[in-house]
Amino acid sequence: MRNVLISQNGHWQKPYQNLYSRKVFELLLENVSVRHIQVLQGIRRSGKSSLFKLLINQLLHSVDAGSILYVNLDDPFFIQYANNPAGLYEIIQTAETLTQKKIQYLFLDEVQAISGWEKYVKSMYDSELFKKIFITGSNSSLLSGEFATLLTGRYLSRQIYPLSFNEILRINDIDTFMRLNEELPKVLKIVDDMMTYGSFVEVYNAPDAIKREIISSYYEAIFFKDCVANTGIRDIKGFKELSFYLTSNIVTLFSYSSLARVVKLSDVSVKDYIYALGSSYLFSELNQFSYSLKEQASTKKKLYLTDNSFMKLSFCFSNNYGKLLENLVFSELQKRGDEIFFYNKENECDFIIKNEGKLIAIQVCYELNEHNQAREVNGLLKLPFEVHERVILTYNQSMSLGEVSVVPFWEYFF
Repeated sequence: MRNVLISQNGHWQKPYQNLYSRKVFELLLENVSVRHIQVLQGIRRSGKSSLFKLLINQLLHSVDAGSILYVNLDDPFFIQYANNPAGLYEIIQTAETLTQKKIQYLFLDEVQAISGWEKYVKSMYDSELFKKIFITGSNSSLLSGEFATLLTGRYLSRQIYPLSFNEILRINDIDTFMRLNEELPKVLKIVDDMMTYGSFVEVYNAPDAIKREIISSYYEAIFFKDCVANTGIRDIKGFKELSFYLTSNIVTLFSYSSLARVVKLSDVSVKDYIYALGSSYLFSELNQFSYSLKEQASTKKKLYLTDNSFMKLSFCFSNNYGKLLENLVFSELQKRGDEIFFYNKENECDFIIKNEGKLIAIQVCYELNEHNQAREVNGLLKLPFEVHERVILTYNQSMSLGEVSVVPFWEYFF
């Protein structure tokens, strides 16, 4: 264990290097002085561990490095503690023996790897053993069930996503609207890369030749660790076939019964499997916009991927720029924290956004032309409810069509 802890706690020797700043970091920094447990949730490899390292670097300015402990519980070494949360006490004792310092700040990464961890965390919180406890998890069930019961009122939660378009622009020193326009060819290349390869940090930095291999390894880890293991799915073959089908038919309308017929599973299994995919943050399920919650629940739905990268694993999908852009728009809206719906009845509208009491209607069209303009505009103008803004998001077109604004993706999400 000593060797594992030494290897995981590089900050005992020097601060962490080569980390990208994230917008959410400042919000997390404000919470450090609050005793509540800080929970970071999100899809695996989205940058939760890097945010921990950014926070540790900041703490190093004011506290001894030895009083900060980071533990990645996803490390194979800790499998021996999978059903023994008391082993966390042993980890703390070993760290304090190594550093000869009392641990004040505890960072537990991928904490769901230890069954019953919430009892340990509650005990440590109530006894005020640490100044601050930070945890991450790659499954939404982290904040449900016993955790929610035991730790109600004791934690602050924050959703973490892969890099946003705006964050990637700033990594490339494009931080003003003037620079955005001056560097437009570079900006469009960034949009192209996000449409094709998504925005996981490791994928963003990798050569194109190995990006698909990295994406495939992420998918396998999410599939088996965050879906199958966490939910106890037994029909792995059927689950995998459904996942592949959904990835290849993203952004299309579906019902549980229609999917069940296609993949030859029961309606109940399909619903459970989609729930598992959503719990791992791989997919997000959108409801039809309606003021009736009953209607939202009973009508057909749409699925989107949290990150465009996984489309590289689908069947003959890479050249469908319309769907690639639509999924990318969804992922950026999700990163902004918007409440997202779609509308598909008399007319179709890709996204209905609820933001601070206002409704915004958004159509996504890779290239607006004489063949599709009327359809896209009518989808916005003929909605049977009032909206405050009507927008068509394109790859690189800008114009005004009366009540409808046509805006390029790169400008809207700058």
